[in-house]
Amino acid sequence: MVNKLFQRVDRVRRSTIATVTAAMLVGLEPAAAQACAELRLVPGGVVTQVTDGDTVVLDSGLVVRLIGTQAPKLPLGREGFPTWPLAPEAQKALEDLALNRPVTLGYGGEEVDRYDRALAHVFVATEENTTVWAQHHMVRQGLARVYSFPDNRHCLEQLFAAEATARTERLGIWTDPYYSVRAADRPAEILKRIGQYELVEGRVLLADRSGSRVFLNFGRHWKEDFTAVIEAPALRIFADAGLDPLTLDGALVRVRGWVDDRDGPRIEVTHPEQIEVLARP
Repeated sequence: MVNKLFQRVDRVRRSTIATVTAAMLVGLEPAAAQACAELRLVPGGVVTQVTDGDTVVLDSGLVVRLIGTQAPKLPLGREGFPTWPLAPEAQKALEDLALNRPVTLGYGGEEVDRYDRALAHVFVATEENTTVWAQHHMVRQGLARVYSFPDNRHCLEQLFAAEATARTERLGIWTDPYYSVRAADRPAEILKRIGQYELVEGRVLLADRSGSRVFLNFGRHWKEDFTAVIEAPALRIFADAGLDPLTLDGALVRVRGWVDDRDGPRIEVTHPEQIEVLARP
């Protein structure tokens, strides 16, 4: 089985930024350093608070969301919001790594979200005089999933590899049914996860274009079965990357995203990295 991310086939050429990045990330695993070679790095300061498994606060007051990952969520004052399984463990793991440690921030896309949080990769300077990429560390321990955006797509290849290893080794969240990879041929089970971020795996029965959209249909009853939908803006991102989702006809894939219910359970795909190709016919 081929476990290959359906992402850009063109290779971004390495520039002066790559050299600077490599020099700043002394001690970081070489493969991870290469994956993040295109980031704009800036000194971040010292971590004074770890809010949850994917958010820290710096001594400047800056709140940093660890872009590219989603850790189990805590209520954080939200009434009626449940604590996700392993959320306290994820918070503690990031706290053990980063609290009271200096960090470097790496920006590779949109830099601030609507909550005024910095969207950055976080590199922690450890007492052993090494640098640890916080996102990779959390995903590799099975305490976060890969969670990407169309305007923030750097450094994902290594994160996907780390997630795959953690899932194979059944670490952290990968032992809990709450985070199980859902089967595309069981739409009733996926419907129970409406409003949740899920990974869904199955074979594309038909990849079809209708107007400005592409539908990846995973069953014969298109108004009941699971579907991945790619809208026009996302199709432009696919085209810019030299990718055609219609070639996924018959492929075994893993799709990740937020589940909604529009003529059966579906996930809207906004960029290629939401689809991993596991095997082609």
